[in-house]
Amino acid sequence: MLMSDTYRRIATDGIWNNNIVFGQNLALCPLLAVTGTATNGLGMGLATLVVIIASNGLISVSRHLIPSEIRIPVFVLLIAALVTLVDILMNAWAHELYKVLGLFIALIVTNCALLGRAESFASKQPVKLALWDGLMMGLGFTLVLVALGAAREISAAGTLFANASLLLGESFKFLEVTVIPHYKGFLLMALPPGGFIMLAFLIVGKRMIDNVLAARKTQSVIQATEAVAMVD
Repeated sequence: MLMSDTYRRIATDGIWNNNIVFGQNLALCPLLAVTGTATNGLGMGLATLVVIIASNGLISVSRHLIPSEIRIPVFVLLIAALVTLVDILMNAWAHELYKVLGLFIALIVTNCALLGRAESFASKQPVKLALWDGLMMGLGFTLVLVALGAAREISAAGTLFANASLLLGESFKFLEVTVIPHYKGFLLMALPPGGFIMLAFLIVGKRMIDNVLAARKTQSVIQATEAVAMVD
């Protein structure tokens, strides 16, 4: 039961409460740079997801072998090796997407969220929990990338997951949707300022949801307290 609660808490933190973007305000550079479309966001999110899961697992496995004095350089080295491997594989198997994302794949190395999870969690936890934490943190980051990319793409061009079959492969063609037919477009949303504007809307939306949930929780506690008082 306690283990189940631990996994649930890690999932909630990674996807919502301590989300890399919303909770930690990290990885904003690739977030704003590559989310011109939902397809680009999905590609970048999946690449980061693979790296953070693998790095968390490797660091957890080797945590007793790494001297604490040199742990940070070792963590960076492991993450850099994994990013290089992902970069090579994407160049070989998803070349069109690789050309679109360009330098930002290699810059996953500089994503403070990966090093932060390695230092604060993976280096102190068993492998299963470290892998689960990497999966949830990666999914949370991917969801924000896709949500921001989708919002910008719809408002800029009226489409969703445009060119998914070209960038990700024919099996992703079903994702391509024209949301607003004959839409003339809103160029600002495709440019960097549009990324900042849409990200601000997403952050405000999350905080409004958090406020509503907190108010409901408070109301439930008040009602429970009143019920106990009436019984007494």
